[in-house]
Amino acid sequence: MNEVSIRVATLFTFGPFDISVSLATSVGMTVVISGVGWLLVRSPASTPGPRQVVIEAIVSTMEEAVAQVAGSHAQRIMPFIASIWIFLVCSNLLGLVPGLDSPTRDLSVTTALAIVVFLSVHWFGIRTQGLKKYLQHYLSPSPFLLPFHLISEVTRTVALAVRLFGNMMSLEMAAFLVLMVAGFLVPIPILMLHIVEALVQAYIFGMLALIYVAGGIQSHEEGKP
Repeated sequence: MNEVSIRVATLFTFGPFDISVSLATSVGMTVVISGVGWLLVRSPASTPGPRQVVIEAIVSTMEEAVAQVAGSHAQRIMPFIASIWIFLVCSNLLGLVPGLDSPTRDLSVTTALAIVVFLSVHWFGIRTQGLKKYLQHYLSPSPFLLPFHLISEVTRTVALAVRLFGNMMSLEMAAFLVLMVAGFLVPIPILMLHIVEALVQAYIFGMLALIYVAGGIQSHEEGKP
């Protein structure tokens, strides 16, 4: 377990921009995940082996979870939600690797993820219903509710970012403090706690993103004549 600090470490400076370790780690991990994913699915066998069976089981589980919330729109938003889940699981577990920190303990990373979810809600809503019908939702049932709709969009995006950041930061701080007090007498329980909490936080963030996107699509459908 690495030393816990809220301050974001800068890897290098590119002009006026500071490239943080979290950003570089996130980009590198995205490239690795994409490459590994391509290698795993590039040539599926007609008679699946153990590796393919595990992959298909994971994908089927995610598809079922998405279908339960999104209904007929599950196939449309499945790649987006699955990408969030896979990225967050890898990000949250990365802190277990000596010398590396979880990118999700950086508020800028969780904020970027929340903004992606925020934009995706409107992207899928507009693609499904069209711009005019989508925007009419914010004036329903009364135009006077428009400010409250806008405030709701902003506050839930902020909550999404802060929730993941706070939970991952507090998890690493708690684990670090326990190790300082008890030494390395309790490494396995702390390790298991980190794994379970990392998986839970990835699931919660992904489910909230799924609910927001599916809710946006379905709410506009309910307003159709």
